[in-house]
Amino acid sequence: MSGITNAEVGERLKYLREKRKMNKNELANAAGVSPTYIYQLEKGEKSPTVEYLGYICEALKISLYEFFDKEEDFRAGKTVADLSEKQLKLFNEFLSSLS
Repeated sequence: MSGITNAEVGERLKYLREKRKMNKNELANAAGVSPTYIYQLEKGEKSPTVEYLGYICEALKISLYEFFDKEEDFRAGKTVADLSEKQLKLFNEFLSSLS
């Protein structure tokens, strides 16, 4: 069983950051992390903790659900209970990879 990889998290982060027309420094400042950390995440060199991914999502003005939702029409107010079976599996695999 394969979970979401660091590279996939990085690609998603870069996509969402660019969609919001933010550069790495702007995102880092808004999330309270270093620009180097954002760079390492986007390159797939690091795996974010749920805590730091939460800060980044807050800076992007999205939920964790929206981070893992690859559909273009982001929806506000979703919870883990709203995830599809596939999304829930990916989310759980990601959380498991952090321990």
